[in-house]
Amino acid sequence: MSRARRSDNWGFPRWGGYGGARETVQVRLCDRAGCTEPGTCPAPKSPNSPDRWMFCQDHAAEYNRGWDYFAGLTAEEAAEREAKERQTHEGFKESAHYAWAGSGDGTRSRDELRALDLLELEPDADFGAIKKSYRAKAKQVHPDLRPGDEEAAKAFQALQLAYEVLRAAEERREWKG
Repeated sequence: MSRARRSDNWGFPRWGGYGGARETVQVRLCDRAGCTEPGTCPAPKSPNSPDRWMFCQDHAAEYNRGWDYFAGLTAEEAAEREAKERQTHEGFKESAHYAWAGSGDGTRSRDELRALDLLELEPDADFGAIKKSYRAKAKQVHPDLRPGDEEAAKAFQALQLAYEVLRAAEERREWKG
């Protein structure tokens, strides 16, 4: 029967080697020309293609700002794709109720983003800016200032709805946090 050999480091790691037995690690650089950061974020080269670019976080964020998932599709094809993906991903929507998941980083829903677009604001606008923009735009198309103007009335209703969506979202955030 052979005996196990005792360790000779006695709990002092300095007595051992300094990782001399480790193999070299291959690091893929960012695919953006001139970037020397590690490329850790995959990004599709084209819709429905398995080929991927590998970007650093900064260049992946820049790339994703301009990405259109529905590029090259007709409105019907885009609606069909969206409906199909909603159908297969309903579990994630349900889990959002339990705060397990959410759309994007969880700060804004699609309706909120549409409302912010209507108010011509950035997605990270605070509620003070939302209120200020809503009041300024509502004054321009208010039915009391433009009596009989149907387009102004519709625009005012759209602004009211956008403000209500954003106000309700803000109240939910205050209630949760």
